[in-house]
Formats: sequence, structure tokens, C-alpha cells
Amino acid sequence: MFTSIDPATGTVGASIPELTAAEVEDRLARATSAYAAWRVTSLDARTALLERIAEQFDAHAEELAATATREMGKTLASARAEVAKCAAAFRQYAQNGAAMLAPTRFDTPSGPATAHWMPLGPVLAVMPWNFPFWQVVRFAAPTILAGNVGLLKHASLTQGCGTAIERMIVAAGAPAGLFQNLAIRSDRIDALIADPRIVAVTLTGSEGAGIAVAEAAGRQLKKVVLELRGSDPFVVMPSADLDEAVRQAVTARIQNSGQSCICAKRMIVHADIYDAFLDRFCTAMRAVKAGDPTDPATDMGPLSSEEQRCTTLAQIDAIRAAGGRLLFGGEALPGRGAFMSAGVLVDVPIDHPAAREELFGPVAMVFRAADIDAAIALANDVPFGLGSSVWTNAPDERVRFERDIEAGMIAVNAMLASTPEAPFGGIKRSGHGRELGPYGLHEFMNLKTVLG
Repeated sequence: MFTSIDPATGTVGASIPELTAAEVEDRLARATSAYAAWRVTSLDARTALLERIAEQFDAHAEELAATATREMGKTLASARAEVAKCAAAFRQYAQNGAAMLAPTRFDTPSGPATAHWMPLGPVLAVMPWNFPFWQVVRFAAPTILAGNVGLLKHASLTQGCGTAIERMIVAAGAPAGLFQNLAIRSDRIDALIADPRIVAVTLTGSEGAGIAVAEAAGRQLKKVVLELRGSDPFVVMPSADLDEAVRQAVTARIQNSGQSCICAKRMIVHADIYDAFLDRFCTAMRAVKAGDPTDPATDMGPLSSEEQRCTTLAQIDAIRAAGGRLLFGGEALPGRGAFMSAGVLVDVPIDHPAAREELFGPVAMVFRAADIDAAIALANDVPFGLGSSVWTNAPDERVRFERDIEAGMIAVNAMLASTPEAPFGGIKRSGHGRELGPYGLHEFMNLKTVLG
């Protein structure tokens, strides 16, 4: 049984029964049957379904947002924005699907050849709790457009969100079995991956989960896309607009209570402006209000669970034990709920493992860099390479950052964010493959070349 617990109050909510082996088999059979028909369904019909799904998300926005807030604690305002972003993603793929799937013609010495994008079959998605709608939709929208079908193994914390997504897709008129939420535990994923009816797997989550899924998929020679952890740098140079950089740095650190793979986790600041940045940044971080996620005045809600809060506090303790100084905050707040205060760490030893870990909570590490070479070296001195943000108005510095920072994504004079139009993903231990944009669509498709 999966039971929802509101991390803001500790209140026990709805329960969803775990599927039996027979029920999982029934859903796999439905997915196989749905794929046989959906793969030959016209592109017009597929894009029309995506438009109707977007309408369902719009029509039920308040209900969906409340579910996310109740299950994992994000502010109601951010939950509403997440739902709106999901609707936009369905529309983006609906409106641009024909261009993304257009065949490509080649001239060869033997005559013409054409490459066609073809569906593969049922795709399994293993998704996390931190963006319980958006993480799923960035898999679901391209999957449906491609002519594939989707099976979702959502996080235990957010099974209600997984059920709601399936309900929206069904209400839009999707064929039976086109998209199904599987209420199962993680220890049953390997058996699903081994099932010959599953053709590919996508996962967003921890390194450990990514390794486990990649190993299971590798044994079956199945395609896998992994979006894993990040320890994203936020680099600020003297030529930057300092006030705007500080403002964006706060949002980039505390959004979703710091529980985002692309949150800015390491502020790397040029020595010439380090003191000025730190002073303004600390002032702004001290003003962050943690509280009732349904209150419009709240800046951030609780962490997703008491377990997640304990993990974050233990990481902070390890950094302090290694010599880092906690200037303020970074503490559990009294009373009900998994709340903690925003905080700032400095003097973190760069050679200590704690400086290289992903801190999944609302506490920033601030580092001093002597020059651009030191900033780039520090930005790259982690095993991760998901995203990054750089702040400079010097053209030569921009060229250096875009070329030399080791990451799948870089935002210039802006905080990093995902968008349906552009590819999303990382390198190194942040995973491989891409979501979103045409690349996310093509990851789970067969590029079939027809000669003659």
C-alpha cells in the first residue's frame, strides 16, 4: 500500500494499493495491444490527442496542483506553474510534431535513400517525486507523439500524481492501455525491464537508481535514457549585473525547497566581487520565508519528507565537520512538518567529498575563484555535469564558459530552467541521453533507412 503523507503537516492522506503480479501482467498486455494499434494511428490523430490532454491539464489545474502540494510539499504557486508547463509541453509536441517526424532524404551513388522515424513499442519510465507532473510529462508527451505507449513507475511519495496523470490522458480520449501508472515498488523494476514487451527505459533519479536501471537494461540490450544528479555551478564574474545575479541565485537555490537536479548548488564568485556578492546573497537568503505551501506569501514549503530533511541535515553536518562554516540557517524548523531554513555555507574545502556532493535542500555553498581559469576548474571539479549558470557581460568570458564548462546545459545571465522546446540532459555521472525538444522525441524511435 502506498500512503500519502503531507510533509507540511504530517497528515496521512489517501492510500493506493500496490499492484499484484497478475495486475501488472494485465497492464503489460494492455500496453502491447494498445501499441499494435497506436503505432499505425495517423500523426494527425496523435497530435489531436496531445492537444486534448493539454486541455485536460488546463481544466483540472487547481486539482492537480493541490495534489502535488499535498504529496511532496511544493508551494501551491509553483505547483500551478508546473501544471501549466505540462500543458505547454503537450501543445509544443502537438504543434511541432509533423516537422520533428519528417523523413530525411539522402542521395547515394546507388540512388535515393530516405530515413523515417518509426516507433519502437512500450517504454517504461521510472520517475521521481520532486516535479511529479513535469518529470513524467517530458517523457509522456514525446512518447505518445512517437507512436509508442508508456508505462510509469512513479515515486512512492507521489502515486496520487501518477494516478492523476493517467486519469487526464484517459479523459482526453486516449485508447485503453496507451499510458498507465504502475503502483509498484522499486524492487520490481528489474523484472519489468527483463520483460520482452518493454523495449526501452527512461529514468530520472539518483546515481544508484540510474546504475541499477542501466545494468538491468544492458543485460537485455535495451535503450536507456538517464537524467541523474547534479551539483550545478552558478558562476559570477565582475562584469555581471550583480544585483540581478544575486536575485536569480536565491531563486536558483531555493526553488522547490532546493530539491531540483538543476538547482544552483555551488555559487562560484570571482574574488574581486566575492565580498559584495556574499553580503547581498546572505541578506536575501535570510529573508526567505519557509512555511505553509498554500500561503501565497511563502517562498518555499517543506522538504518532501522527514527522511529527506534528515539526509540534508546530515550532509550539512559533514561539510561543517570538514571545515565548512554555516553562516546561518540550514536548520530544522520547530513544529510540525519537514521544514528547514535557507542557509549559506562558506570555506568548504574543495578537496573534500562533501564539496562535490549534490546538496538536495535550500542551502548554498559559496566559493571564491581567483580568475576565470579557477572558476572553470572549480565548476568542473565534480563528478556531475548536468547544468550550469554563468554571469558575465564580457564576450570573451562567455566564449570560454560555453566551451569549457563540462555540462549538458549552460544558461548565460539567467538561471537554468527546462523548456519543452530545447534538449535537456547531462554528461559524466549526471547521465546520458536527452529529454525534450526533437532529441527527446527521437531517443525512443527507430531511424529506419529506406534505400531505392
